[in-house]
Amino acid sequence: MYHRIRDLREDKDITQAEMGKILLCSQRVYSNYERGDIDIPTAVLVRLADFYDVSVDYLLERTDNPKTAR
Repeated sequence: MYHRIRDLREDKDITQAEMGKILLCSQRVYSNYERGDIDIPTAVLVRLADFYDVSVDYLLERTDNPKTAR
């Protein structure tokens, strides 16, 4: 389960359907990403990280530091 993408989405008051539109996928696919039912493609992870201005490592819970290395 990708807790951080759900938490970040909820913090911005964005629905799964809205997030699907942003990522050019359906609400169902996005929901599957959040639940961890399917792996998130690298390109989508990068779009999510850019959208939330956090690192991919933060999204994947490899670090607790949300800052990007830019």
